[in-house]
Formats: sequence, structure tokens, C-alpha cells
Amino acid sequence: MIRVLLADDQPLLRSGFRAILDLEDDIEVVAEAGDGLECLALVRRHLPDIALVDIQMPGVNGIEATRRISADPALAGVHVVILTNYGLDEYVFDALRAGAAGFLVKDIVPEDFLHAVRVAARGDALLAPSITRKLIDRYVAQPLRAGTEKGLEELTNREREAVALVAQGLSNDQIAEHMLISPMTAKTHVNRAMAKLHARDRAQLVIYAYESGLVTPRTR
Repeated sequence: MIRVLLADDQPLLRSGFRAILDLEDDIEVVAEAGDGLECLALVRRHLPDIALVDIQMPGVNGIEATRRISADPALAGVHVVILTNYGLDEYVFDALRAGAAGFLVKDIVPEDFLHAVRVAARGDALLAPSITRKLIDRYVAQPLRAGTEKGLEELTNREREAVALVAQGLSNDQIAEHMLISPMTAKTHVNRAMAKLHARDRAQLVIYAYESGLVTPRTR
């Protein structure tokens, strides 16, 4: 059973998302929050698998709520998925840096919404290739982040290759096919890289890959 918390200051939207989720046998909505502080309190109380968090909420906004959840070792099993009206914008980049596993635009169709919840529950990042391309565009004009390249020294060559492929939006199965290895081995490379780089999930691996210079627009 996938346990979900909904955090949005618009009751009608929460009701709509809950109505979709309640129809699924493998998903349970354990709590609803109308602001960031309530979200944090309910996350600590219920320890959901997924917290669907609106970016713009009164009091503590979704980005700060995500940052606090990600920083709390007791909440390591909670995957935050950001809800936004605005598509890929500056708020979303800040949310990914804060530890979000991905994001959803609120006009998503129900089938894609349910798929996204299940993907996030598996621990995979919600970063489609189209989003990855925009991440690339974002970092083209950015200088490399100081110090991030040092972490690459901890990775084996195969782990570097796996991280670069994650940054291009590939799944574990696609990475395995590209590297001529089994999906389980691909997953192992990705997980070891995450551990060495202290990345909470694949979304943070993507950001690290671009900020460190491991991946550039020329390597797409």
C-alpha cells in the first residue's frame, strides 16, 4: 500500500486529487494539509511514502517544507513530489535542490498522475526527458558549482557513466541496455553513486551531474 499525504491550500484541488487516489486499491491517502506547517506536522505523524506538496502555501511554502523534510533523518523514507501550476520554473529548480523527488503540473491527466505517484513510491525521480532537456538549458549559462567536481573522484568510471545517463533521463533498464549490463547492476551503480554523493534520489543526481560538469550540452 502506497501511503500519500496531500498538502495544498486549495480544498477543491485536494478533494480532486483525493478522489482519484481513493479509487486505487494500492494507494491510501493518510492525511491532508492546508499549509506548510500543518504539512510538516502531519508528515512527522503519519510518515507517508509520498508527500504531494504545493509550492505556494501560506506560512511555510512547499520549497521550505521540502527542505525540512529532506533534512530530517527520521523522514528519510518520505518522497516529496511538488505540485505546481507553473510548469518548469525557478521554483521547481529550487524544489529539486531542496530534495524533491520530482514535480507534477496540476493539469496532469489522472492516468499520468497515478503513474507518477507509483514511480515516486519506487524511489525514482519524476524527470521526463523533456524536463531533462530544460534542466540542460538551465545549466548551459551557469558556471560550474565550486567543489562539486571533487565528489566525482569518489566514483568509479562505471558509476560516472551511470550518473551521466541518469542525467540524460534514462531509466535503469535503459542504462543497462546502453552499458551492456543487467538492470540490477545498473541500479547498483546508480545507488552507489547516490550514496557516495549523498544524493537523496535521482533528481539530485541530475542536478549534481550538471553542476559538477560531468554532463554538458555537448554530451546529450
